[in-house]
This record gives sequence, structure tokens and C-alpha cells, in this order.
Amino acid sequence: MSAEHQLLVTGASGFVGRALSLRAVARGLTVRAACRFSVDFPPNIACVPVGDIGSRTDWRIALMGCDAVVHLAARAHVIQDVGSDPLSDFRKVNVEGTINLARQAACAGVKRFVFISSIGVNGAETFDSPFVVQDEPFPHSPYAISKHEAEVGLQALALESDMEVVVIRPPLCYGPNAPGNFGALMRWMQRGLPLPFGAVTQNRRSLVGLDNLVDLILTCIDHPRAANQTFLVSDGEDLSTADLLHRMGKAMNQPARMFPVPTSLLAVTARFLGKKSLAQSLLGSLQVDIRKTCELLDWKPPVSVDEGLRRAAHKGF
Repeated sequence: MSAEHQLLVTGASGFVGRALSLRAVARGLTVRAACRFSVDFPPNIACVPVGDIGSRTDWRIALMGCDAVVHLAARAHVIQDVGSDPLSDFRKVNVEGTINLARQAACAGVKRFVFISSIGVNGAETFDSPFVVQDEPFPHSPYAISKHEAEVGLQALALESDMEVVVIRPPLCYGPNAPGNFGALMRWMQRGLPLPFGAVTQNRRSLVGLDNLVDLILTCIDHPRAANQTFLVSDGEDLSTADLLHRMGKAMNQPARMFPVPTSLLAVTARFLGKKSLAQSLLGSLQVDIRKTCELLDWKPPVSVDEGLRRAAHKGF
């Protein structure tokens, strides 16, 4: 994508969105950042407040002159969702809001729409083999269901318009000041707290470093072979929970303090405490096969796991 073109990034104030916007500008792209409210960005990034995202959001000003859109904004996982119909709440933003934006983008002449989905569309856990793009979708939560429905709607829109759609399904993304479980693990490690995961050595999980995810998104903005494709992404190396913690400790220049507790006991305790999802992410396996991504796009993760962890540790703490 050449510098005279303009890229719209939604969710630009978020963990991935800000990194993507800054990296895109560094590569010579003109970036317009869409956020709910006005946010301070460097002078070379124009921030466009769009308010809440839904079926009636007006994107005309944000889309003006744009050739490509990266849609990151979403209603993400809610820790304590007290709504009576969580799926409906997710659909309002992640499905209706996404399709509304995409339709307006197609009408505005946008050539490429990159949608950041979730590996949750494939499922919550792998057993004998990693996920591949060709797998039958098996979304496991209201969030993942909404992301899958958005993908289906975008694919239908691509068939009836000239706008190309690219879908990327990342697993857990980590980096400096990462939110969620990864950020919590790093804070526990920093405090030197002993963790009960010394025996969690048999699971395997795919992660993606922030730099690797951003690099793939930028590749998909204008790569000819990315058009109307779905891609899985990871660092290309899968880790057990114990191995991840050891390598996080190395990146932070302090040893990982772990003691072994049988995984069966950890799982039972987590269910008792209502933390089944957290236990699944720490004890179970979730592997993705990125061969299609690498071969079709002639791409490979530019940053290793150890370097990604080092960057996360040194920039985030």
C-alpha cells in the first residue's frame, strides 16, 4: 500500500490498534484512527471519534478517502457479564456494527477490508491436531459466535460488492502492557509470586506476539493473494504453560517460581471457583497451523517467541 493511500484503523486506541497505527505510519502509510472518543495520537495520525459502534454508526467522515480498513474495534470478552442476553449484546457490536461499517466502506469505494476475528471461531481447545482454516467452525462462547457471524456476513458482502475481505483469526496476543491473562501472568511473575503450574508441561498453546500480528495485518492490507481469504496466525512455536513461564522469567531477568500441582486438581479447583475458562487457557491445548498463511503470502513471523517476550517485559514493566 503506497503512501498516497489512506488506511482507516478502528479500535485504534486499543492494544493492537495503537501499535498497528504507529507501525503503519512508520512504513509511510497515511492513517486515520477511529475511536469511540477523541484520543491523543501523534500529529501524523488523525483521530476521528465515531461514538458507540452498532448498526446506526455513521462512518462517512472516517471513511472519506480511505482505500483500506482494518477493523479491530469489538465488544470483547466481559469478565462479569451481567446482561440477560450476552449473545445479543455481542451481536449488536461485533455483527451488526461490523456489517454496517463494511457496507458503508464498500459504498465509499474501499478496496480492502481486513477483519480481525478470533481463533475462538475454530473452537476453544485442540486435542490431536492443530486448528486449520478448513476446519468446520465451532465457536464456543457468545464472543466467538458473534465473530463467526460477522465473518459470514462479510463474506456475503464480498460476493455482492467490489470490496475484498480478509479475515485474520489470532490466538492470545501478547506484548508490552498486554491485557487479560498474559498481563496478569507477567504481573504475578514480576512480584515473584509462586505459581502452581510446574506440572503443566504436556499442553501446547499457540500465541502471537504483537509485532507478528501487526506485521501480518500490514501484509494483508494490499497483498494480492490475501484477497477474500481467511488466515490463522501465531509465532510459529507452541509452548506448554510451564515452558512459557520459564521463558517469561528469562525475559524478565528473574526466575519463574513454580511448584507442581496435578493438572486434574487445578482443573477441579478452577471449576469450583467458577474459573473454568481461565483453567482451560492455562491447562488445555490450543494450537494453530499457519502453513497456509506462510505459503500463500510468503510470510513468516519476523519476531521469535523469546524476542517477543523480551520486548513485552522491557517495554511493559
